[in-house]
Amino acid sequence: MSLIGISLILLGMMAASVTPPSFPEAVNLPAVTELPDPFLLANGDRVHTRSQWREHRKTLLSSILHYEYGELPPHTRKVTAYPKSERHLTNPDSLEQDMLIKIGEKENIQTRFFLTTPDSEGPFPVIVTGDIGWGRIKPEIVSEVVRRGFALAEFSREEIAPDSAVRGGVYAAFPDYEGGRLAAWAWGYHRLIDYLCTLPQIDKSKITVTGHSRGGKTALLAGATDERIALTAPNNSGCGGAGCYRYQEEKSEDIAIILKNLGYWFHPRFHQFIGSIDHLPFDQHTLKALVAPRALLSTEALGDLWANPKGTQQTYRAAKEVFDFLGASNKIGIHFREGGHEQGYEDWKTLLNFADYQFFNKEPTYDFQRLQFPDLPKVYSWKSP
Repeated sequence: MSLIGISLILLGMMAASVTPPSFPEAVNLPAVTELPDPFLLANGDRVHTRSQWREHRKTLLSSILHYEYGELPPHTRKVTAYPKSERHLTNPDSLEQDMLIKIGEKENIQTRFFLTTPDSEGPFPVIVTGDIGWGRIKPEIVSEVVRRGFALAEFSREEIAPDSAVRGGVYAAFPDYEGGRLAAWAWGYHRLIDYLCTLPQIDKSKITVTGHSRGGKTALLAGATDERIALTAPNNSGCGGAGCYRYQEEKSEDIAIILKNLGYWFHPRFHQFIGSIDHLPFDQHTLKALVAPRALLSTEALGDLWANPKGTQQTYRAAKEVFDFLGASNKIGIHFREGGHEQGYEDWKTLLNFADYQFFNKEPTYDFQRLQFPDLPKVYSWKSP
């Protein structure tokens, strides 16, 4: 037999031995009332080594994307910046660059982009936010970011994909794409990071992503799906973000409400879990766990009941089991403040303090692992191996 024939047989045997992922319908999935065990393997065994976790992580991510968000859009690294203007700022001295970013071979996806860097020698750690559709970051916050030695990158996720049922942006560029807006927006974060990684003034090992509310949901998904991101920091992200589907406060948003009002944020397959949430094979602690062993901070508001602060503590505790297992116990944090639904100066200052701790070993004055609700019972019975 020729070498070509032998090669074809071997390739056929290899293909036959690869088991495609199984994604049953919700009614055929087992009901799990507690937060599902992220260490549980399909064969009933549990993860026992870090190398096993690395492989199992791929399975968990595939499940989350399949059932909840949809796959991210096709990957393209062609990202081009077209400068519009720049200006020097004072207090502290810094440079703000205004540009248009165009993505893809046909440059048919674009977003306005602002990059503010300290007027000193870099490279600088950078914080990326996609929330300028709601307005630019307030000047006092920008000043604090720059004063602390960080660069700030702002873009508009709504230009990457409209925050509506209209299929523009990514969906016009890739007509067959079926993922929800959160997946499309997370992809937008990744493409802006592609550009930032070409800049000598940016420290590519210290990239942070953040966002508020739906932007926080996006930032969490972006961090879970791109290992270049060193710190993921969702703010008041609630349902579909750092919150919890199985553990709900009386006034918090649940799967039925969010899919009724904003179903296009998710993949259509997610609708099958309305009224069957116990059949969901994961919860949001699983998505948080995919960030490990990189850093993760959830910033929350006690008055923002819609975002389910108690449920967010539940997913934090469960995700921490994975961080502990990977030897990254100090890489996960949570912070609660008084007040309501916003990402204000206190939230940004908290993020900067946590980033200083993670990137520069500056001891924080706040215990980022302090539980706001210490008497809240755990909603899972498993623990890290």
